[in-house]
Amino acid sequence: MTPDRADVPTLRELAGGRWRKAIGNIPYWWEAAPPENGKDTPLPQKVDVVIAGSGFTGLSAALTLAREGRRVVVVDAGVPGFGASTRNGGQVGSGNQKFRVKTLIAMKGERKAVELLHEGVEMLDGIERLIQREHIDCDFTRCGRFRGAMRPEHYEAMARDMKDLRRYADVESEMIPRAEQRKEIGTDLFYGGSLLPQDASLHPGRYHAGLLARVRDVGGLVRANAAVKDIVSEKNRHLVRFDGFDVEARDVIVATNGYTKNVGPFFAKRIVPVVSAQIATGPIPPELFDTLFPKRRVFGNSNRVFFYFRPAPGEYRLIWGGRSSHIARRGSAAAYAHLASDLLRAFPELGEIKLSHAWDGTIGYTFDEFPHLGRTVDGIHYAMGYCGTGVSRATHFGRKIALQLLGKPEGESAFSDLSFPSHPLHFAAKRAVPLIETWYRLRDTGNF
Repeated sequence: MTPDRADVPTLRELAGGRWRKAIGNIPYWWEAAPPENGKDTPLPQKVDVVIAGSGFTGLSAALTLAREGRRVVVVDAGVPGFGASTRNGGQVGSGNQKFRVKTLIAMKGERKAVELLHEGVEMLDGIERLIQREHIDCDFTRCGRFRGAMRPEHYEAMARDMKDLRRYADVESEMIPRAEQRKEIGTDLFYGGSLLPQDASLHPGRYHAGLLARVRDVGGLVRANAAVKDIVSEKNRHLVRFDGFDVEARDVIVATNGYTKNVGPFFAKRIVPVVSAQIATGPIPPELFDTLFPKRRVFGNSNRVFFYFRPAPGEYRLIWGGRSSHIARRGSAAAYAHLASDLLRAFPELGEIKLSHAWDGTIGYTFDEFPHLGRTVDGIHYAMGYCGTGVSRATHFGRKIALQLLGKPEGESAFSDLSFPSHPLHFAAKRAVPLIETWYRLRDTGNF
């Protein structure tokens, strides 16, 4: 799908199920940063480090390692960045979004919780420093995040959590009551909300392209269409196997997240792939757009099955995301109808605005909803499991796991000693996702 085509539905047509034509699966971000053609660069027989996965994690790790003089090759089953790194919403937070502070303290104890919270802030500051240092043009801006309360009691819980976040992690925040929320967002759907003014946004396609260019600038090799078939670990070396050839490496980093496959049972038992989807609108009249999004924030809400949205960088378009439909065929209009429906609940005046793009991607969930990095008993390094909040986390974890591989003290992370749990029914986790999300949606209605 390309912008402003005549044969695309309006949001009202899409939400109402009245559009029967296929829509496709082309991210909006690819307009400004199209994926490479996937040319097959020859691989050496022996390198210092093989990194499986060419997303933010893999490229961040490769940049760190190559700058330290390591011979690094990054491999991907598709073209570089085909997965979640160029399919996400481009919202950049501190990595503290998954648990309320009091919940985190109850789970991990106050000392550990504070360490995790402070490292979350480090993730957000770190990605800004990286973008500035590497001169990556990706529309990074500290626009702030408004999170809307779907019920009055959610607002009160948010207020308590924002106080705790300030107390334990010195994170700036503000509560916006419902009577004042139109200064932030032109809808009455929410019962007020929280504002994190230091949260940010970027263009994920251009950010990925910038990271990829920097890796190559310092001598890193990135190979497309090289799906890993197996990793055989032996004393002081690993054989990474592909179709028809092997590459020997002193070290291996697995950075495949929601696209994890054929890299060993350790990872297959711990990562649950979950499909997320987004839509982008065509142009919205500027006066209306300014009324709806006067401060150009990024946005989310307080539901368990949440939606998120943001203005497209530099354009009068809206990008809206949420979980993918589990009953519709991927790429069909029905797969995105619920996103348009949720969008129109918030902004009914956009009903006649046309769709411009629709796409989905796979995120990597863990059983404890924490991201993880470390090293397996076979000596394979890994960083993954961002649970849908991966832009700053992936960048940070890529750098950290590379520093750990190098034996640098700066690689120390509060996340390193978290156990990476599996589950006795891990083999059924992917099939259980629709049931779990349906239950959460019912609870979001307030009737359960």
